[in-house]
Amino acid sequence: MSAVQHKFLKQKSIGVVGVPFSGGQPRDGVDQGPLKIIEFGLLDQLKELDWQVKFDGHRDYNLMQPASDPPVGKLLNARFVSAVTESVATSVAAHLKEGSLALTLGGDHSIALGTVSGTMSVHPNAGLIWVDAHADINTPESTESGNIHGCPVSFLLGIAGQLKEFAWVKPCLTPDRLVYIGLRDVDAGEKKILRENGIKAFSMHEVDKYGIAKVVEMAIEHVSPGGSRPIHLSFDVDALDPTVAPSTGTPVRGGLTFREGHYICEAIHETGALVAMDLMEVNPSLEDDHAVFQTVTIGCSLVRCAVGETLL
Repeated sequence: MSAVQHKFLKQKSIGVVGVPFSGGQPRDGVDQGPLKIIEFGLLDQLKELDWQVKFDGHRDYNLMQPASDPPVGKLLNARFVSAVTESVATSVAAHLKEGSLALTLGGDHSIALGTVSGTMSVHPNAGLIWVDAHADINTPESTESGNIHGCPVSFLLGIAGQLKEFAWVKPCLTPDRLVYIGLRDVDAGEKKILRENGIKAFSMHEVDKYGIAKVVEMAIEHVSPGGSRPIHLSFDVDALDPTVAPSTGTPVRGGLTFREGHYICEAIHETGALVAMDLMEVNPSLEDDHAVFQTVTIGCSLVRCAVGETLL
């Protein structure tokens, strides 16, 4: 059992927000991810690690879908995504205000618009560690697909421009409090945005070059020197290599190994600074039962490591 002291939590409790939502991208099935993760016993696994667990159940976010949602420029489902993510922001903030750790299970990565906004509303100086094959920092202008799961970080940074559909989203993140780990499929427009904003990003090239331990050490030191700031971890399972976590919507070869993914979560836990975690883009509909089992159990395992499960 972990002996880490949690610097920014008032109690050893986890508020779990299940977000069965797929509106930020075109593939069906990612909305089934949270249901599968809960079905596979994550809540009991967290209780076995001596956490109190509060889970409000899965909301039916389809009730928020507007009757008409035409494209906003290139952006697809903008009103639907906005309504859902605003609701998620409220849920995450409520758990954090109680002094609990907020754990959000997605769903597609557009949901991070809500989770990070919720975290920053309570911990405005928090750092964001984004573990993903993709940078998800396209703006409404730079996006080629119009899928909002590729855009949340630009909204959080305030570089997406003013859109009345997302009027509730306040710029809450600064480039010095953001770091990426695992990038390997980054659009040309996103590379330009990363460079122009001086954003720290460790691609798989850096993971190969320095090793995961050094990369994570540098990442943590960048956003939370010495664990001095709260940390929000947003973990897209496609950061892992498809041989490790195959059941996800946009797999990219050459990703993190099983152990590299777990090491990230273990090392962030050891800081005692974690206040919020997202586990995103588990899609149980895309592969056979074995691949789904593999991906969902790894998702549960990553969460357990982030909250204190150790190998010894």
